[in-house]
Amino acid sequence: MPKLVFITLLLSLLSACTNTNWQTASRESSGLAAKPNIEKQAIIEFYGADAFSWRGWFAIHTWVAVKEQDASEYTVYEVTGWRVNRGLPALREYTTTTPDRYWYGAKPEKILSISGDKAAKLIPKIKEAVKRYPWANEYTLFPGPNSNTFPTWIGLQIPELNLDVPFRAIGSGFASN
Repeated sequence: MPKLVFITLLLSLLSACTNTNWQTASRESSGLAAKPNIEKQAIIEFYGADAFSWRGWFAIHTWVAVKEQDASEYTVYEVTGWRVNRGLPALREYTTTTPDRYWYGAKPEKILSISGDKAAKLIPKIKEAVKRYPWANEYTLFPGPNSNTFPTWIGLQIPELNLDVPFRAIGSGFASN
């Protein structure tokens, strides 16, 4: 394929991305998570959604949400590179009633969902593992540590989660280094 044709094709594909403006991309709830004011049992959920813009053709972004029994909100843990660029830790913890928000226009899917007594027993282990995450202040797109390294590392620390991270979670292999 001639170089000009390839470049034209590549630019056409890149311009066809639906998620080209992060400021206007949807961050609404996808409706996947249980409403914490209705569902009282403990919940653990791992989510993944296409990475932002053209990166979503190849990779996903993953995060973890936990809700303790009778809690009115979920605690979400995720790693993002732009926080490091701003002098902040890559690892972020926040509370919300919508842990299943679109990832800048990309609808998430549940990678893992555990509820009830098993979730109640594993949530303290997740919280302890989060505190020990060795790359909380680091982010490297490839090979990692990145947003996919974090949930994978949590899964390695807590084998009873039986976490199976999708192939498109680029950087997840860094966790086993």
